[in-house]
Amino acid sequence: MINLTILLQAAPAGGGFGTWPLMLGMIAIFYVFMILPQMRKRKKQTAFTKSIGVGDKIVTSSGIHGKITKLDDTTAVIELEESQKMKIERSAISMDMSQALKAKS
Repeated sequence: MINLTILLQAAPAGGGFGTWPLMLGMIAIFYVFMILPQMRKRKKQTAFTKSIGVGDKIVTSSGIHGKITKLDDTTAVIELEESQKMKIERSAISMDMSQALKAKS
């Protein structure tokens, strides 16, 4: 019969060095599948907000449709229906929804 206490004493406490490659692999997978795509999307969104101009039809992230009438560094004035105007932050303009609106037209 095998003595169980001898087997337990032979196992390294805390997992030894075998867990480090596993931990590094998990961190690499997390970076590739979670952080990297978010960084790419943020870069595309920043480029999109810099590329919009006066006269472009846009959709905000809250779903408001409008046409840009004035642009500042951080804000935009959009014209809604019936000559109503609204001042919004440029970061509130949704890249995905605005591009889908352009594709429809």
